[in-house]
Amino acid sequence: MSDVAVLRDGLRQAIEAHASLAVAVSGGVDSMTLAHFAHAATATRVVMVHAASPAVPAHATARVRDHAARFGWDLIVTDAGEFADPRYRTNPADRCYFCKSNLYDRIRQLTAAAIASGANLDDLDDYRPGLIAARERDVVHPFIEAGFAKSAVRALAHAMALEDLAELPAQPCLSSRIQTAIAVRESDLAFVDAVEQAAGESLPPSTTIRCRITREGVVLELGPIDAATKTVLERRVGDMCGQAAMRFAGIRDYVRGSAFVRTAP
Repeated sequence: MSDVAVLRDGLRQAIEAHASLAVAVSGGVDSMTLAHFAHAATATRVVMVHAASPAVPAHATARVRDHAARFGWDLIVTDAGEFADPRYRTNPADRCYFCKSNLYDRIRQLTAAAIASGANLDDLDDYRPGLIAARERDVVHPFIEAGFAKSAVRALAHAMALEDLAELPAQPCLSSRIQTAIAVRESDLAFVDAVEQAAGESLPPSTTIRCRITREGVVLELGPIDAATKTVLERRVGDMCGQAAMRFAGIRDYVRGSAFVRTAP
């Protein structure tokens, strides 16, 4: 039996420990793969809940709706209400705590089912305030229970013929692009999304792209690219910044979580 097959058995057990499950689906590979597996490969009654907000790229919401329609998911699209929470909008180091608190509280208003996230073992290696909010609300993490790291999630997506999901680059919420303590504004998130979409037109689909809003100005962080593409993108993003009356601080190598400044232990 392959490693993925063993992990699948553990994942099925983790899910079927619950008679019903509400999967928080963001549109990324982790939560989408969990949703597919729970829906197709377990006896548990499953509902998918997607929170549409200014922090969620429109293409992620469209992906969730598309998969729900094609695969017959029971889907609820809702507003988690985080943008009405000033604790979230001021963008403290633990912003994700308030985001996930609002999300899980909203899901609990919608269903009595156990709430599940797509967190995997790799998420335990980073500062994740959202996991604190999850623990406080008894949210379950089937991938973690079953021993799935990110690579195993991608392998499961491949095994389930979910090729459009398997190679998706990591895509945290748009608010993660705003440097800590710079207020989160809908207009800035829309700008970030527009820049990333424009940059993506010149890059392979698997390229990691982050448009950061920092105290220095707008920074575009990318995975490895050639010099000619970098020149094209510098001009394109520079023009977009000029039109938005924002300072362009250049293109840099991608660094995970570089907009996050942890100001408190």
